[in-house]
Amino acid sequence: MENNVKKQFDQAAPTYDDKHGKLIPCYQDFYGAAVTWTEVAGDSPLILDLGAGTGRLSAMMLNKYPGAQVTLVDFSEDMLEKAKARFADNDNLTYIAADYLTYEFGRTYDAVVSSLSIHHLTHEDKQVLFRKIHSLLKPGGVFVNADQAAGSSPAFVAEFKRLWVESVTATDLDPEDIEASKKRRLLDIDATLTDQLQWLRDAGFAEVDCVYRNREFTVFVARI
Repeated sequence: MENNVKKQFDQAAPTYDDKHGKLIPCYQDFYGAAVTWTEVAGDSPLILDLGAGTGRLSAMMLNKYPGAQVTLVDFSEDMLEKAKARFADNDNLTYIAADYLTYEFGRTYDAVVSSLSIHHLTHEDKQVLFRKIHSLLKPGGVFVNADQAAGSSPAFVAEFKRLWVESVTATDLDPEDIEASKKRRLLDIDATLTDQLQWLRDAGFAEVDCVYRNREFTVFVARI
């Protein structure tokens, strides 16, 4: 499964940024909530971006915290190359091409963030990762995950999918781009909102909540 996901995102990397926003009907509010809820002390926080891709979320974090030291990790080297080009003039970034589930980071962070990545993991691996993230955060740290959450029943899952297809079909995306996105989404392993909140509690987070949701697009916040 991991190799299939990597292959599809490697293939999408060259034009990913041009299309990404159109594939998320609530793009501005979704990412905006993730940035708003990433609250840390100080002007130079250490931020870890898991599944950073081309660096879209990292760029938003740097707009909020220009002095931040940001580490971007992704298993797609092609995606990270796009991120390096995006941040060519910024020396405050570190890039790691690796599987964040197994990589040993060797330090702690003020915030761990992620966008549209963790839903590719099995449910068991999601729980392993949440425990790992808890261990990577400094006291008072925050984990913000802008990701997908499955509907609470098959009927809601089907309706979310129908509404998403309806939304992206109404954009100016080429039909082949929409089909490629549909193909990538076949590899998604979405967990329900309720399950993910419980797994975060089980991982040791003191405060957890859903701070934004528009159908499957969900922003989770978990604090130490």
